[in-house]
Amino acid sequence: MTYRTTRQWTLSLAGGVALIGALAAASPELHAAPHPGAAPALPLHHFWDDLQLEAMPGSAWERLRDSLAWHERRQDPRVQQWIEHYRANPGNVVEIIERARPWIAWITEQVERRGLPGEVALIPFVESSYDPHARSHRGAAGLWQFMPGTADALGLRRQQGYDGRLDVVASTQAALDYIELQAEQWYDGDIELSLAAYNAGAGTVNRARHAAAARSAPSDYWGLQLPGETMQYLPKLNAIAAIIDDPESYGVALPKIDDAPAFATVPVETHFHLSQLADVTGVAPEELAALNPGLTNGSASPAAVEVVLVPVEHEETVLAELSAPTPASTDDSQHLVQRGDSLSAIATRHGITIAELRRHNGLRGDVIHAGQVLNIPRRSLASR
Repeated sequence: MTYRTTRQWTLSLAGGVALIGALAAASPELHAAPHPGAAPALPLHHFWDDLQLEAMPGSAWERLRDSLAWHERRQDPRVQQWIEHYRANPGNVVEIIERARPWIAWITEQVERRGLPGEVALIPFVESSYDPHARSHRGAAGLWQFMPGTADALGLRRQQGYDGRLDVVASTQAALDYIELQAEQWYDGDIELSLAAYNAGAGTVNRARHAAAARSAPSDYWGLQLPGETMQYLPKLNAIAAIIDDPESYGVALPKIDDAPAFATVPVETHFHLSQLADVTGVAPEELAALNPGLTNGSASPAAVEVVLVPVEHEETVLAELSAPTPASTDDSQHLVQRGDSLSAIATRHGITIAELRRHNGLRGDVIHAGQVLNIPRRSLASR
């Protein structure tokens, strides 16, 4: 089945082809797909259970079901094999879906806005078991399992203290852009072929299509001879979609998740540590950390990110705190290290702890050198 998107591309045709060429060269095999059955067990209780959102039973799942489009694929033998696999391991399915709790409604909304099949929202189930911190032995990372070269080509920045592959909002937009772009440029809008290329690389899929054409065989995804992992990629996706579509038939109890996203975005206009934000707003530190996995050292600055994610019910409190005027202060936002300086002396001078100074600058020890510029945490945020 072919799906054409109506989104207006800002990339030119030549630019799009060049981007995909760069992606194919950078990452002929985009990611490793962890076996859902091997996902580590989750705790029976965690902080998302304490949010106590006013959820309508099944509302998030109903919205997802309404956008599922590949129902006829479920009769394929490969899909049936994976349905039986998941059916035999319902606990693993629920664990992964529980991990998706903060993300599934928002990702479904993004997929829906683009007019893509709802099954696309389940790709992180196959790619990473919906774990934003997932890393493969090949170097792929995040919900969407981007390799470094592919992430670079898509504009997902990686720098000290930040990895765009782990940033759920940024990586989701990049993944959906990539899927749509490949479908339009290479496959005449065919999303299934684009997903195969997402897993194996466009070069691999294109060679398989040429080989199929040479033997007068079907050149859609289901008729191609592809690497083993890619042959199972869409069957896995369709199998989990079938279970979500009718969980009772497969002995799976889906958790109740509200249709509305569980988080809000707030702009970052100054440097701060998530622990500081937690202190002054009352948001649990582990909630902020879980919502912002891309902030690998736990701090946010305008140079790294434009927004941070916060639980939606705390949006107004956080916005008020971050937008409050900064009291007059003699503290500098940066400190130029002079000969003879030590972390202890600098921390004392600015009224902060050595641990804060290390954390905000990604330091593992006490070694600093003359001419080095250190970021000094803003005490106004932490002291209010």
